[in-house]
Formats: sequence, structure tokens, C-alpha cells
Amino acid sequence: MGKDLLQEAKRIFIDELKSGMKDGLSGEDMRSEVVVSRPLSPAEALGDPERDDFPILRGKEVLMQAVYRGCCGQAFTSDRGAFRGTLSDVLRLPLQGGFERAVLISTMNAVLRYRGLIEGTVHCKDGGPKRCSQCLAEWIREQKWQEADRFGLIGLQPALLEALVAAVGADRVMVSDLAEAGSVRCGIAVQDGMDCQEIFERCAVIFITGSALANGTMDGLMESALRHKNRTILFGTTISGPAYLLKLERWCPCST
Repeated sequence: MGKDLLQEAKRIFIDELKSGMKDGLSGEDMRSEVVVSRPLSPAEALGDPERDDFPILRGKEVLMQAVYRGCCGQAFTSDRGAFRGTLSDVLRLPLQGGFERAVLISTMNAVLRYRGLIEGTVHCKDGGPKRCSQCLAEWIREQKWQEADRFGLIGLQPALLEALVAAVGADRVMVSDLAEAGSVRCGIAVQDGMDCQEIFERCAVIFITGSALANGTMDGLMESALRHKNRTILFGTTISGPAYLLKLERWCPCST
């Protein structure tokens, strides 16, 4: 696996497009098909999730949405902006910041959805996050982990954190986040998202937010996971397309 996972995903994505041009995706699609990416409002992104502690509701991140031939792809980022251009324009972006990375990722998700290669590219709304956490708790119990196994959550998703704690207990869960470092959630001190080594050293299973690909921290996280041989599960809509391209395990049961 390459050190720059987004560039590797982009390379494979371009290969997918070349393959698609052999079975229905035309050069005109590349030149003319308009891709619009903009941040969704919290209500558009989540509806009414029955809680107010999601980062997007606190203004700490936004959900970008790209539309390709009626299919939507999304990506979380802390960098705001709006983009309109062709698919070729997207592929020429230099990827110098979180916004450009989110434009590419959301576009990947939309195009791969259009081609029928992936599903689950749109974030769940209203009661979806609660259902997602219930699914996670059930899945953990079904796996029959060892009693000594710890679980890491990199990227604070409050509903998932509550599900982990309910399933295995707070003493077996560790969490880190870029924006919430130093706070205490579910009785657990949130570690600095830029220094997750203790989590990789102590946890057998680690859930990583797909947003890490947009903010540029995914490469270091995956290198740590490979070094420590953790089972790594990426969660969320952001990572839907890249996970397919890079053959990575993904968890997002309630996305559409």
C-alpha cells in the first residue's frame, strides 16, 4: 500500500474511468458532465439526529456533496468551499488542502455510485445514527472478542463511542480526536488525534473515521495499524469509494 493513500486511490480511480470508457462512460462525460460540490447544511446532512453533539452540528466540520449524473457522493472536511467543474477538472486538482481532497473524494464516491460499483455514499439522517450505533453494538457482540481486547475509536463519532462503551465497557475503549482532545466523553479522556500511538499499541481493533483521508492524517494512521497488526475498520460515507478502490474494510450500515 502506497504512503499517500489518496493519490493511490486517485490512480486506481483513473484506471476505473478508463475501464468505464470501454463499457459506456464516454470522453464527453469527462469533458462535459458537471460536478457540483458544496457544503450541506446540518439539516440537509443529518436531518434531526435527536442529539446535538455531532461535530457538524457544532460547526467543526462540514459535509461536502458532489453530484454526478444524479448520483450523490459525500465527504466530511473541516475546510469550507464550493466547487463546480467537469470530472476532468476534479482530476487536475493539486490536492493541497482538505477542501480539494474532499472534492476529489466526494466526486469519486458519486461517480463510483453512478457506475454501480458502490453503495452507501449518502450519510444517514434522523434516527440513522442511533440505528448505526445499535448495529455496531450487535456486531461487536457477535464477533466474540477476547475479554482482554481493547477497542480504539479514532475520530469522535459520539453515537459510535456510546455503542462501544455499552458493548464492552469504558475500560476497554480508547478514543482520539483532532478537535475534542482533552475533553471527557462517556467517562473516557479523549486523546490528541495527532498522537494516537498508545491506541495502536493497546487496542486490537481500531475504528478510524473516513474523514482522516480528507484531512491528510490517514497515511500515518494506516502505517501504524500495519506496524502493530491491528484490525482496522474505516467508518462513514467519506471513505466509501476509496475503501472500494483500496480494498479496505469499511463500516457504514445505515448510509444510503
